[in-house]
Amino acid sequence: MSSTTLPSPGEKAPSFGTDHLDLAELGYDQQLHRSLGKYASFAAGFSFVSILTTIFQLFGLGFSFGGPAFFFTWPLVFLGQFMVALNFAELAARYPISGAIYQWSRRMGGEIIGWFAGWFMIIAQIVTASAAAIALQVVLPSIWSGFQFVGEDTALTSADGAANAVILGSILLVLTTTINCIGVNWMSRINSIGVTCEILGVIALVLVFFTHAERGPQVVFDTGAPGADPGYIWAWIVSGLMAAYVMVGFGSAGELAEETHNPRRVAPRTIRLALSASALGGGLMIVGALMAAPSLTDGNLATQGLPYVIDSILSSPWGKVLLIDVAIAVFICTLAIQTAASRLMFSMARDGRLPASTILSKVNSRTGTPIAPSVLIGFACVAILAVNVGNSAIFTTLSSVCIVLIYLAYLMVTVPLLMQRLKGWPHGGQQAQPISAEEKLFTLGKFGIPVNIAAVLYGGLMVINLSWPRAEIFNPTGEFPLLQWAAPLTVIAVVLVGIACLPRGKTHPKPVTIGA
Repeated sequence: MSSTTLPSPGEKAPSFGTDHLDLAELGYDQQLHRSLGKYASFAAGFSFVSILTTIFQLFGLGFSFGGPAFFFTWPLVFLGQFMVALNFAELAARYPISGAIYQWSRRMGGEIIGWFAGWFMIIAQIVTASAAAIALQVVLPSIWSGFQFVGEDTALTSADGAANAVILGSILLVLTTTINCIGVNWMSRINSIGVTCEILGVIALVLVFFTHAERGPQVVFDTGAPGADPGYIWAWIVSGLMAAYVMVGFGSAGELAEETHNPRRVAPRTIRLALSASALGGGLMIVGALMAAPSLTDGNLATQGLPYVIDSILSSPWGKVLLIDVAIAVFICTLAIQTAASRLMFSMARDGRLPASTILSKVNSRTGTPIAPSVLIGFACVAILAVNVGNSAIFTTLSSVCIVLIYLAYLMVTVPLLMQRLKGWPHGGQQAQPISAEEKLFTLGKFGIPVNIAAVLYGGLMVINLSWPRAEIFNPTGEFPLLQWAAPLTVIAVVLVGIACLPRGKTHPKPVTIGA
C-alpha cells in the first residue's frame, strides 16, 4: 500500500488520465485487474438489486399485508433510496476505491465509524448473499419437481421448503465462489450476460402481464382486506418492507471502482442508473402482476406470488422459459453480492483492519482477484444456511436482519457526510478535494445539504420500521418467539462482536484527516 496521503486544500485533485496513478494519489497501489467498462459497472449494481430475484421472493410479502395498494410503497422507497444514491454518487466521484461504504465512511467520519460501517456491511452482504441464494427455492421446483430434494411442500415458509432452499442455496454459493476465484473477467462476462437476460426477462414479463390483464391499473388503489387494529395504515407500512428489501445494493459500482476504467465518471452514473432502472422495471412488474392475476382474493397471490400469476396465464414452455430467466437472475444476484462483499473485505484487510489481514489482502497475480475473501465469504454464507435447516422462518428472518444492517451501514456514510457538508464539503473544509474546470466531478451543488438531510431522515425512519419486532415478519408460525426480536438482538450482537474485533494494535490504514 502506498503511503500517499489525501490532498489538502489547495492541492491539485488526482488526474483522470491514468487510473492507476489516480488510485496511487488516493493512497493505494493498483493490485486488482482494471478491466470493467460502463456496462459491466452498471451490471454490478443492477444485479445486486436484481428485481427478478427479489420481487419474485417478496411480492407475496408486500401483497399479504397491504393488498394491491402496497404498490405505493415502491415509489416512496425509491425516492428515499435515490436521495442516498445521489450522495453515494458524489462520494464515488471523489473516492473511487474498493470497499466503498467503508472507505467513504472513514473519510467522512473517522477510523472507528468507518470500521463499523465496513463491519456492518460485511455481515450484511454475507447474510444478503445467503438470502438471495434461498430464492432458488421459489423458482427451480416450479421449473422441475426434481429440484425438490426434501419433502413435497415447496413453500419457503414450510419446513420442507426451507430445508430444500438450504440445499439449493449451498450449491449455488459453491458455484459463485468458484467464479469469483477464477477472475474478474469471468465474473464480469457472466454477470453482464446474466443482466442482459434479466433485463430482457423483465421486459417480456411486463409485456405478458399487460397483455393478459384481468383488470385496469386502478387496481393499485384497492387496499384489499383491512389491516388489523389500529387500521390499514399500519398494515401498509409493514407492506413497505418489501420495497425496502429490494432496493439496496445499488452502490456496488463503487465496490468495483478499482477494477473499472475511468471510475470517477462511470461509477456515479451507474449508481444512479442501476437504482432508477431497477425502480422502473420493478414498478411495472408489480402493476402488471396485479392487473394479470386471476384472482386477488383466493389467497394464492399472497402465498405463491409471481410464480402463481405466470403459471396461470402462460402454458409451457413459455412459462418455464421465464422461470429459467428468473433462476439466472438469482444466480447473478448472488454472484454480484458475493463479489461486492469480497472487495469490501479486501479493502479493509489492505488497511490492516481485519484479523488475518495479510492473507485476506493478498491478490492473486494471475487472476487479479482476492481469492481468500471470496472463499471465506462463500463458506460463511453456506454456514448461515446450514444452521437454519428446517426453520420455517429462515427466509423472512434472514431478509429482514441483513437489510437492517445495510441501512445502518448507509447511515454511517450519510450522517458523517452531512456533518462534513456543514463544514463546506466538497468545496471547502479539511475534507475538500479541489476540482479543476476540465476535471469537474458529479456534484449536488446547492442541493447537497437538503438531499443529504432527506437521505438521513429516510434512513433513520426505515431502520426503525425494519427493526420493529413484528411477530408476523420474524416469527410467522409462532414456533420461535425469540425470532420476533431477531433484528435488534442481531444488531446488538454485531456491535458487541465488532467492539471485540475492533483493531487496537498497530495497523496501517490509509491516513485521513477529519474536519475539525
